[in-house]
Amino acid sequence: MKNRVLGDLSGIKGHIEQRIEALYDCVIPYGQIITPEFAREMAYLTSILQREIAVYINRRGKVAAVSLGEQSTAPLPEIDGRRSEKRLSGIRCIHTHPQGHGVLSNIDMSALALFRLDCMVALGIAKEEINGCGLGFVAPDNGKLGNKVWVEGPLALEKLTAYPYLKIVQAIEKQVESGGARLVEEGKQERALLVGVDLPKMSRWGIEDSLAELAELAVTAGAEVVGKVAQKRGAPDSAYYVGLGKIEELALTAQELHVDLLIFDDELTPAQQRNIELQTAAKVIDRTALILDIFAQRARTKEGKLQVELAQLKYLLPRLTGQGAALSRLGGGIGTRGPGETKLEVDRRRIRKRINDLEAEIDLVQKHRHLHRQNRLSIPLPVVSLVGYTNAGKSTLLNVLTSAGVLAEDKLFATLDPTTRKVVLPGGREILLTDTVGFIQKLPHHLVAAFRATLEEVVEADLLLHVLDCSHPQAAEQSEAVYQVLTQLKAQEKPIITVLNKIDRLENQQVIQRLKREYPDPVPLSALRGQGTGDLLNLIERRLGSGAVRHTLRIPYAASGIVSQVREFGRVLAEEYGENGIEMVVEFTDAHYQRFNDYLVKE
Repeated sequence: MKNRVLGDLSGIKGHIEQRIEALYDCVIPYGQIITPEFAREMAYLTSILQREIAVYINRRGKVAAVSLGEQSTAPLPEIDGRRSEKRLSGIRCIHTHPQGHGVLSNIDMSALALFRLDCMVALGIAKEEINGCGLGFVAPDNGKLGNKVWVEGPLALEKLTAYPYLKIVQAIEKQVESGGARLVEEGKQERALLVGVDLPKMSRWGIEDSLAELAELAVTAGAEVVGKVAQKRGAPDSAYYVGLGKIEELALTAQELHVDLLIFDDELTPAQQRNIELQTAAKVIDRTALILDIFAQRARTKEGKLQVELAQLKYLLPRLTGQGAALSRLGGGIGTRGPGETKLEVDRRRIRKRINDLEAEIDLVQKHRHLHRQNRLSIPLPVVSLVGYTNAGKSTLLNVLTSAGVLAEDKLFATLDPTTRKVVLPGGREILLTDTVGFIQKLPHHLVAAFRATLEEVVEADLLLHVLDCSHPQAAEQSEAVYQVLTQLKAQEKPIITVLNKIDRLENQQVIQRLKREYPDPVPLSALRGQGTGDLLNLIERRLGSGAVRHTLRIPYAASGIVSQVREFGRVLAEEYGENGIEMVVEFTDAHYQRFNDYLVKE
């Protein structure tokens, strides 16, 4: 009888050859991607032979082909059952990686797209054990099956065997038939386990406070936080961030809690991220990637999307070597979506070119902002910028003072794009009030650099309003984080008014008294209820100074239309109609009087 196993079988012992041949007799239950027993048999054979084994299975669960390769590759068979250009082949490929890496390679993803396989699975094999499972699907691109792929993992074997692959395959084909390009399982909520290191010098933030904030970020990104793990260390481990023993404990905890995602509280090096993924068989991201993901969800304007994509690519560029094929995840969950997600498959050269293009586009944005700023200076109004920790209430305060109607939610980074509105102070003087992106501890430097055009509104402001959530248990620590970012922007020396917001949430009024001692001349208020805003406007007026200068104008009757403009930009103290025209004594704030130089009466 002719051997049905493809590839070179020379030198293989008879009983091992029989076990390979016996794979054809296995049937996988309908709708299940693979059984644990089948996967472990493949792991055993791979470990004995140190060769890659590939098994091709149809949707009925029958093995269509078995292929044996040399060390890292197995020949691809010609399999019946491939359908039209709008349908997948109806065949899935399960293959092993003897090197122990359960991550799809570039060859795997090319074969997945080329043969339109239902899915591609890579089992990382190390000493007969399955060390993570990579999983990939063809991603619809503009309603067609092209070269784009969608990758998940590394996953634990338990999660792989329960993965609803058939539902995803059917959803892909339905999207293609309908011409849709939405990525599958886009709205799926991921289960996240948070990990931090308790260092001797954590500034004023304790590990519990830091992980609590990380949990808020994770929830904002759309994850379900199922646990927190912290380890006390003198310094983060260079290979695993936490110790190897803790990593092994994390792997067990992740399996017990059915965790999709490990989120680390500090930025990981590419090597650390790769090592942790290989040891835990879970997807790993850090605080920086999480914040970038939230920004990707929140970006609405073209400018915001450009800035987020630039920050994403600068973050991902050094990780190309570290993550390799894992960077081809498209829409695979938190840390992988956003304006930059379609760029993750390009090589280092093309990413650098895209970064250069984005920086050039943002430079144009910066020039446009400069022109707008110059136009504002032609009608010189003082600029006051709202700064503060994320979710401190800046947007709510802007809405109360200006009726701007900007989005204000009880979420981290609810708004990204700056908004500027005019405010009239109690004395009649006009100012421009600008809302800016919120700050946070460990704010990624990629974001500070990418949002430099936006943050120039802070640098160019005449006065800063530091909005502080005085009801927050870590109000002092949040304030410190804000001043750190202001120092990065070289804006720490600007005049600042501290706004103690959310006093309506305070149960202990002694907190306000303590904060009043810490900050010079603060203003307690509740932006939500509009309480205390009058005091704030009065203080802004005092800090900016009245800026009022008295001038006498003589306007000919032929130019009497100018009178309405004088009344708009100044405060008329006296007005007399004489033989030679209209004589007006007017108080101007700022330099508005320069508009009427032709009518000034010289002293």
